[in-house]
Amino acid sequence: MDILKVRDTNDVGEVVRAAIAGEQPLEVIGHGSKRRIGQPMATNAVLDLSALSAVVSYEPSELIITVAAGAPLSDVTSLIDSKNQQFAFEPVDTTALLGLPGPGTVGGMIGAGLAGPRRVRAGGVRDHLLGAHAVSGYGETFKTGGKVVKNVTGYDLCKLLAGSWGTLAVMTEVTLKVMPCPEAERTLVLRGLDDLAANRAMTAALSSPFDVSGAAHLPASALRGGARALDGLGTSGQAVTLLRLEGITASASQRAGSLARTLAPFGTVEMLEDAVSAAVWAAVRNVQPFAAAGALGAGVVWRVVCPPAAGGALGQALADATGGDVIYDWGGGLIWAALPPEADAHAALVRQRAAAAMGHATLIRAPEGVRREVDVFQPQAGGVAELSERVRASFDPKRILNRGRMRREG
Repeated sequence: MDILKVRDTNDVGEVVRAAIAGEQPLEVIGHGSKRRIGQPMATNAVLDLSALSAVVSYEPSELIITVAAGAPLSDVTSLIDSKNQQFAFEPVDTTALLGLPGPGTVGGMIGAGLAGPRRVRAGGVRDHLLGAHAVSGYGETFKTGGKVVKNVTGYDLCKLLAGSWGTLAVMTEVTLKVMPCPEAERTLVLRGLDDLAANRAMTAALSSPFDVSGAAHLPASALRGGARALDGLGTSGQAVTLLRLEGITASASQRAGSLARTLAPFGTVEMLEDAVSAAVWAAVRNVQPFAAAGALGAGVVWRVVCPPAAGGALGQALADATGGDVIYDWGGGLIWAALPPEADAHAALVRQRAAAAMGHATLIRAPEGVRREVDVFQPQAGGVAELSERVRASFDPKRILNRGRMRREG
């Protein structure tokens, strides 16, 4: 396989134009940490962006950072953490889930668009992407957005690039909004709730005036994966429902106390503080109970997004029908489902149940043979599919970039 390691944006343009001329599709990668997500691609050429790793500018007082798309995510998060800042959407580290090394690059983070528990309050990846430089499937360099939050530059192409899995353009430089880290965090813990009761508790917390920044539920069966960061929850063997509050210490503590009283009808409320709380939420964010090396790691993993109020019933139905395990995030709006490694990954069942709940499902982890046989990403309805095809053709008419990653060809 030809690995084309570029040095700058000009190199990217030359490689893409050569690929167009030779009708040779390119697989676009940074560190390759998410290569196992998506349909297997038939290509003999890899466009490697890992050398595009510079921090172009960082202005902590302005809450913005500009980096090359191949910058290691771990380095960038360490840099902003040194200034007590963070990416508020909590990017998901798929290392444990996929069994591949490293959290990848900033460009991969944007291309995947996977946001963590704070999505319910802070929004998703695309809401924090202010600007980008990229090379389209025509081999043309373009710029979209800028370096301020309120930026009117015509079409907001940043929203399209986020979550496009590298199929529209090759990002070479991105500007992101950062936010101050909270001074304190408190997590309320309810034990022993079933999925439906937990869904009601999370809904009550999120609809309260106490500014909840995370709402998750881990059924007892999902805890047998042995994620070490979950040791802070104890060893009761019961399901746990988690509600997080953040802010200055006095405010977080006061709001936690008020929310605990609101949740009293659901049972006894325990509290985790600061470092212990942060470790538990990192495990939830990175789906560590379903880690590839863990007790549940042999199964396929689906990521199902649905209306939060429908999450409890949907997750329980999937677990009952397949004998699998589920984790709920986003107040029930995000379900991670680890299912037995059947040949078809239960695709028809998952999609049918998700559609009935007005949701959609993505196959995140599965053997390559399974990924060749099923649609990894949710098939789109006729009108939406037609619109998506027109958008894709306007960026990459010859399907040079990550051809076939988001849908089966032929």
